[in-house]
Amino acid sequence: MAMSSGSLVLALVYFISLASLSSSANNDLAGASYIFGDSLVDAGNNNYLQSLSKADIKPNGIDFKASGGIPTGRYTNGRTIGDIVGEELGQPNYALPFLAPNTTGRAILNGVNYASGGGGIMNATGRIFINRLSMDIQIDYFKITRNQLNQLLGASKAREFVTKKAIFSITVGANDFLNNYLMPVLSVGARISQTPDAFVNTLISNLRRQLTRLYNMDARKFVLGNVGPIGCIPYQKTINNLNEDQCVELPNKLAVQYNGRLKDLLTELNKNLPEAKFVHANVYDLVADLITNYAKYGFASSSKACCGNGGQFAGIIPCGPTSSMCKDRSKYVFWDPYHPSEAANLIIAKQLIDGGTKYMSPINLRQLRDL
Repeated sequence: MAMSSGSLVLALVYFISLASLSSSANNDLAGASYIFGDSLVDAGNNNYLQSLSKADIKPNGIDFKASGGIPTGRYTNGRTIGDIVGEELGQPNYALPFLAPNTTGRAILNGVNYASGGGGIMNATGRIFINRLSMDIQIDYFKITRNQLNQLLGASKAREFVTKKAIFSITVGANDFLNNYLMPVLSVGARISQTPDAFVNTLISNLRRQLTRLYNMDARKFVLGNVGPIGCIPYQKTINNLNEDQCVELPNKLAVQYNGRLKDLLTELNKNLPEAKFVHANVYDLVADLITNYAKYGFASSSKACCGNGGQFAGIIPCGPTSSMCKDRSKYVFWDPYHPSEAANLIIAKQLIDGGTKYMSPINLRQLRDL
C-alpha cells in the first residue's frame, strides 16, 4: 500500500526520534570520570561541609565560564585539571560533586567528583580544617555510587560500564606532608614518632589498600598523579622568606621520596591486579619545569600568587574578597598561595591527555580512555 505524504513525514519524525534517543543513551555511556583527591581537583564538595577549607567565595571561580564567574568551590580562577581532562576526552558534562544535591540519577553516568580540600591518604591529614573527606571516606562514597549504577543500569551493564568506560583519577598526597607530617602538633605525633621512610611506607600501604578497594568495586582504568614540588608554592616561599628562584628543600625531598615509592606501587598493581591499568602521571617534573621555565610557557611569574595577601609572594592569606589580585590572571602559574591558575591547569592537563612517556607512563589518558 502506498504511503501518504503525511504518513511519510510522521514515519520520518518517528525514526529521527528513535535515533535521537539512541544517541542520547550512547552519550550517557560515552565515558565517565570518577575523581578522587584534594583541593587541586575539588569541584565543590567542601561547600557542603563545616570546614575551614573552602573556595566558595569571590574571586575564586572568576573565570569559570560554566558558572558565569560565580564561585563553585573550585580552588582556582577557572577550571581544574579534572574539568579540562573531562572536556578533552569528550565527556558531555563536568563530574558533579558527590555531596551536591543534584548528583543523582543519570547524572552519575558522566562521573562523580569525590575530592575534598584538605583531604589526604591518611584520615588524620587536614585535621586543621576541622572537616574534609579523606580518601577512605571518598571511597566509601564511591561505594554508594556503585550501588546506584547497579540500580540505574542493572548489575551486568553497570559492571561493564565501570570496567570499560570509567576512568578513576586520583590526585592525593600533598596534604599528607603539608598538613600532617610537616605539622607535628596536628599529626598525632607522626613526625616525632616516624622517620620519613616509615611515614612514606605508611602512606603507600594505605594507598595500596585504597586502590585495591576501588579495584574490587570493578575500577580498572586508573590515573594517579604524584606529589608536585610542594616546596615551591607561594605559601612555602613566603613563610620561609626565600628568593624568587628558591624552593623549600624538605617538602620537595619528601615528595620525591614518596613519588619513587608510588611509581613502584603502580608497577606492582599493574602486575598483580588482572585487567587493571594504572597510569603514572609525573606531575612533579611537569610542574617543576613550569615553575623553572615559566617564561617559556608565557607566564610572567611562577612565584607570586595572583590572588592573595602577605609577604613578598602574596603567599600567606588565602584568596578572598579582600585579597589583592593580579590584572592578567593568564600570566601567573599560581592562582593563590597553594593552587595553580586555570592557565597552568590547562598546560598540565594537556600533557596528561596527550603527553609522551616523559610525563605519562605507560600510556597517556587518551590512550587509557580508548583501551
